[in-house]
This record gives sequence, structure tokens and C-alpha cells, in this order.
Amino acid sequence: MPVPLREVLAALDARYAPDLAEDWDAVGLVCGDPAEAVGRVLFAVDPTSAVVDEVIGTGADLLVTHHPLLLTPVHGVPADDPKGRLVHRLVRAGAALFVAHTNADRAPGCGVNAALADVLGLTGAVPLQPAGTDPQAGLGRVGDLPEPMSLRAFAERVAAALPVTVGGVRAAGDPDRLVRRVAVCGGSGGSLLAAAAGAGADVLLTSDLKHHPVSDAAEVDGPALVDVAHFASEWPWLPVAADVLRADLDGRVEVAVSRLRTDPWTHHVGQDTAAAGDAPARR
Repeated sequence: MPVPLREVLAALDARYAPDLAEDWDAVGLVCGDPAEAVGRVLFAVDPTSAVVDEVIGTGADLLVTHHPLLLTPVHGVPADDPKGRLVHRLVRAGAALFVAHTNADRAPGCGVNAALADVLGLTGAVPLQPAGTDPQAGLGRVGDLPEPMSLRAFAERVAAALPVTVGGVRAAGDPDRLVRRVAVCGGSGGSLLAAAAGAGADVLLTSDLKHHPVSDAAEVDGPALVDVAHFASEWPWLPVAADVLRADLDGRVEVAVSRLRTDPWTHHVGQDTAAAGDAPARR
């Protein structure tokens, strides 16, 4: 039997407490009537038009995404605006939209960073930047691999564990360097480099790393860096969140995970990596 949307929202808020979100963030219910019934929930990283197509095509009553649709303040959602169009399509289909963003990043147990640490097989993982009174709540995670491996092998482990994207996996550091203690941060986590170093991490895995910080990091005795697609680093949360919601609602709602790749990059041209150290760059 379907359950009221307000009951589903309460279950989500209990796992991803709104007060764990950043002040600038936009989390919670975006559109939908709490009194309406929910029988099917779809989880996705991004609220894109293709994902909304999937919501409508599968008859989902609720879309739960990690990234907000309306992150900055808006004064209207007209249907001729790209984001407004998605709101109108969801409302017309009778589907609600809920966002768990930085509160899901910091959530203990079933949050984004906990899921990323788990999918890489890290043991004893704890937050890099604790938040609140729960010692398992906070941003990022740091833990240990079952056994040491080279940075090259670790990058291969990451590539096998995360969704395939055109950008693949990049590493900065000696490929033969041994790593065991690993720090991770789903999404843009370059700001946690100092915390990773302080936690004794041999490598920091995150996304959206910029040239200058990576170049600077290579000049000091700190963690190696592994950069993956933003989407890929956060996707492992989806099946975890789906399973948790199903259990919390005693199986009374059907849950599904979108298999759409919402990473925005669509094409990659490979180059001869054996010549990557040549200088000057060839034209």
C-alpha cells in the first residue's frame, strides 16, 4: 500500500538531518504535496531532464536527488525556463522532488561519504571533518585498505568500483608509491587536503581538483591525489539510500536507482600517455 509523502519525508529527514546541511544549501522538499500517496521512489544524483523522463516513464511518485535543482534563490519557475520546465513536468506528472545534499554528505552510516568509503573497501573509516555530536557524522572519510598497494593499483581499484565516465580516473603522485591509509570526499573535496594530511592519509580521493592546488601538493610531503568525476564519486550513495529507505518503510514503497549517467562530459580523446612527460607540449 502506498504511504503518505509526509511519512517518506520523515524517514528521509531522520537519516539525513536537515541541520547537517550547509547554510547556503537547499535541501528538503522542492515540490509535491505531503498528503499525496507514494508508491514508488526513484533515486538519482542529478535532477536532469533525462532523469525526469525516467520518473514519468516509470510512474515514480517521488524523485530523490543528491544535487539540488534550485540551489540559488529564484523568484519564479516559469515553464519556459529550463529548471522551471522540470518543476512543471514533475507537478503535472504528480511526482514530488526531494533533495539530500550536504546533509547527506555528512550523514553517518548511510551518507555519501560513508558509501564511498565502503565501496572502496576501507576499514575503520571515520569522518575527516566531524560534525555534530555523533562521532560518525561529518564530511569526508579516512580509513585503511585491507593491504598496502601502489598508487597505480589503487587508481585501478577506484576505476573498477565507481561508474564509468569519459574522464576516467586521474592520479597525481608517484604511481609506484605505496598507499594504505585513504581519505575520500564525494564531490568537490579539495578543501580537505590539509585534513587528509593531518589524518595520515597516503592519498586523497575526491573530485573537481584544480591545477594549482594539485601542483602545489606535489611539492610537499603529503598525500597523493586521485581525481574522479563528481557524479561518479557520489553515485555509490544511491543504492545505499534506496535500501535504507525501503527498510525504514518496511517495504511499503518500491524503490529504484536510476542507471542514467548524469556526468555532463560526453566524449574523451585519448592521448599517448607514454609521452605525457615530454616537453615542450606537442601541437
